[in-house]
Amino acid sequence: MSLLTRNALLALVITVAIIGSIAFLIDRLNRERAADLASIQNQLATDTLSIETQFALLEEGSCENLTEGNVLSREVSTLGDKVAVTEERLGSDDAQVLQLKKQYTLLQIRDYLLTKRLSEACDLEPVVVLYFYSNEGDCPDCDRAGAALSYMRETYPALRVYSFDSNLDLGALQTLIAVEKIRAPFPAFVIDGKRANGFTSVEEFEPKFPERLFEMATSTATTTAKKR
Repeated sequence: MSLLTRNALLALVITVAIIGSIAFLIDRLNRERAADLASIQNQLATDTLSIETQFALLEEGSCENLTEGNVLSREVSTLGDKVAVTEERLGSDDAQVLQLKKQYTLLQIRDYLLTKRLSEACDLEPVVVLYFYSNEGDCPDCDRAGAALSYMRETYPALRVYSFDSNLDLGALQTLIAVEKIRAPFPAFVIDGKRANGFTSVEEFEPKFPERLFEMATSTATTTAKKR
């Protein structure tokens, strides 16, 4: 076998090995992606059923042991973080991502309606924020606004934040936008029942929230300190 033929065969083997490795990695990534998406979809289905069951139970129960903290489904926020990470990985135009966002949006709307009905029935005053953003390139401040709301949600556990992609093709969401009279420019908010638009900084954002949010945080911190 000539040196030229040997080198050609060696190059062919290396090329086949590289192509095989790439194909293996792509297949593995696709399987991991499918598993992640299936996991989120299953969690969405479970949480939707959980919220509906929760409402049925609380509707039949007493308000005596009900507080703002346990009316709200904390799982919804955690699941929202997972959906956001998936959107960052696969892109906002990915068909599966759009389907996940629609399911998650419906879950949020159900949770929001549950919160409103139980608050009225049990005379509670949870602090609720509806946050509407846009992925169409017309909202340069949306990322910072989302980060600020995440910070406030972590800082003030009593705060309930619902985030919605205003361009999502979903009838229930568009009805909510019409009912709440949401208009551009984005980001747009409904903070404790009051509409607001635009975002500059956390320092200028916080005064838009009711004082009871900060009072609840202080009260919680004091109670925790006493228990220690």
